[in-house]
Amino acid sequence: MSSTDLRTRIERLRTERTPFVMATVVRAERPTSAKPGDSAVVLPDGSIDGFVGGVCAESTVRTEGLRLLHTGESELLHLTSDTSTRPAAEGMRVLGNPCLSGGTLEIFLEAVIPRALVHVFGQSPIAHALVRLGFVMDYDVRAGADPAVAVAPDATAVIVASHGRDEEAVLRAAVAAGVPYVALVASPRRSASVLAGLDVAEADKAAIRAPAGLDIGARTPEEIALSIYAELISRRPRPRQPADQPPDAALPAVDAVACGHCGDL
Repeated sequence: MSSTDLRTRIERLRTERTPFVMATVVRAERPTSAKPGDSAVVLPDGSIDGFVGGVCAESTVRTEGLRLLHTGESELLHLTSDTSTRPAAEGMRVLGNPCLSGGTLEIFLEAVIPRALVHVFGQSPIAHALVRLGFVMDYDVRAGADPAVAVAPDATAVIVASHGRDEEAVLRAAVAAGVPYVALVASPRRSASVLAGLDVAEADKAAIRAPAGLDIGARTPEEIALSIYAELISRRPRPRQPADQPPDAALPAVDAVACGHCGDL
């Protein structure tokens, strides 16, 4: 894949909100088949587009890339045949080269995670404040007042601030889509009334934040928007290592004999 093709692929991934890890070779010591500037992307299914070395390097980059997709972090990967010669520094992960050909590579792995997607429903002053503040916070904010617009499957939040217009329909759609944070901007009394008439399971009703936001004494639309985003952040899942991939998991098995004379790092 040429560098132009890879750039096109990356732009498509960003447009489609697909998470990936960008792998770029920053240093190479022979014998290696990769050179500085070579790059590839690691996708959530484990496939790799581009080139960062032979089978040994690719196997390690795949394993590390999938781990970083879970944590959302980035790192400098130091892949060498002699791990004792390069102690790990902050932000660096030193791993052994399983191939007999030897060589050393340093590859920067950058996790590229789509921005949090927030749907804001309504045309009220609070809805407008939510849009403005969301952009400042670098969220992917999508605003509208059409209840027929589908909720994106990877939405982080749906916030209803429509002052009574089509609230139930939007809340039901958000619950059905499994959105992690669903909130209704309304007074405590009206929130209770809307939830009481909402045709969803009781557990789903209990998960809806109504009234939306933390109780910080907010008065203005901007302050209310701030309280809602503060609540969203407080309920955001913390990154964690997947259960089947501990931080110090061993490299996947590679046939060292097959790689022994081919410079597959």
